[in-house]
Amino acid sequence: MANVTFGGREVTLVGNEVKVGDKAPDFTVRQNNLRRLTLEDSKGTVRLISVVPSIDTEVCDQQTRRFNEEAAKLEGVTVLTVSVDLPFAQQRWCGAAGIENLQTVSDYRDRNFGEAYGVLIQDFQLLTRAIFVIDKNDTVTYVEYVPEATDHPNYEAAIEAAKKALA
Repeated sequence: MANVTFGGREVTLVGNEVKVGDKAPDFTVRQNNLRRLTLEDSKGTVRLISVVPSIDTEVCDQQTRRFNEEAAKLEGVTVLTVSVDLPFAQQRWCGAAGIENLQTVSDYRDRNFGEAYGVLIQDFQLLTRAIFVIDKNDTVTYVEYVPEATDHPNYEAAIEAAKKALA
């Protein structure tokens, strides 16, 4: 598993570490209207999945706003932000932040995404910061488990990976 710290403290991640070349694990999360969303729902598109611990924190806020801006330029890419925040809180935050180009989804019910992608922090039942790019054939083409969960991901590398997966 990836070695990750949260606020300088080493944490234990639950689930399987996902690697480039793997078939993307299926998952079930909840949309802001509480409807289910699975990997299959975006089949045939490139997916950029941005994982954050909580949308209401500074770095998570900035990360989601950044990918919202980039999503407007990434035609053919489905951009999701996954956290364990309740769908109602995500919806409120998106409205206040003017998020229109990506979709926030919640893993609050059973941490299905967190375990499938190896991003569930056992101690806190939050998701660690990570980025995944999945191509149209459901193959993982980019992975970043951010070593310190309170740091920013490599935005440029993730965006380039999404563009490359479109080709």
